[in-house]
This record gives sequence, structure tokens and C-alpha cells, in this order.
Amino acid sequence: MEIRDERSIDASVDDVWRLTVDVERWPELTPTIRSVERLDDGPFGVGSRARIVQPMQRPAVWTVTRFEPPHAFAWETTTMGVTMVGTHDLVAEGDGCRSVLGLEVRGRGAGAFRALFGRRIQRAIETENRGFERAASRPTT
Repeated sequence: MEIRDERSIDASVDDVWRLTVDVERWPELTPTIRSVERLDDGPFGVGSRARIVQPMQRPAVWTVTRFEPPHAFAWETTTMGVTMVGTHDLVAEGDGCRSVLGLEVRGRGAGAFRALFGRRIQRAIETENRGFERAASRPTT
């Protein structure tokens, strides 16, 4: 099961990438994230871990499993018997970029998980991507 949102952003891949990997700033960008706490030091990359608190969810620790600056990263967590893989992909598009956020749910409970939470997750991913769009498209002064 995969849930995705794609949108064009009037900002460069590099600008959106900076927002994407500054995970501790995400609560400023979207109401779907209450807090993000890095659990390690150093640059964000493969093996980096963060504890994320979201509304109506248990806190979850996400671990980066793929890191391809400035275009993509993926991380995963396991909860309620399913593994969730969150993906953040950026593709250059003229003077801007296309931001693709996705969540893949794996495991025996994936079907039930989607039935219970699929629409809420879809709305959350759309809200998060709009947050990146708003933040990246703001004019600098």
C-alpha cells in the first residue's frame, strides 16, 4: 500500500531540499507534526534517527535508510505490526521542482491499516507537502 502526494513548487530543488532535511523545523511548516527531535548528532543522512510526535498518534522513531542529496531520502518506522516507509523525492521542473511525498505501508496488517487510516494519512501527506510549498515559495527579503 502506498499513499502519495505530488505538487509543483516554485523554488529550486536545493531550496526545497534544505527544508526537507531540516527535520526539526517541520513543526513550523505543518500542523501534522507537533515535534521532531533528532536522536543523533552530525549531518542528516543514512542511519540518522528522529523521534516524531504527530496529532492522534504515538511518538515514533524514524531511521533514514536512503539518502541521495539533493533529490531524495527515505526513512522507516515500525508500529502496530506494520513497517512504514516515508519517501521525500524532488525532481527539477523548469525553474522549480516537483515534490513527491509518499508513505508505503508493509506487513500483514497493511490492508487493515489502510482501511482504518488511509484517508487521514492522505490528507496529512497533502498538508505536509503544501507546507513545504508555502515555506519554499516565500519571497526572501
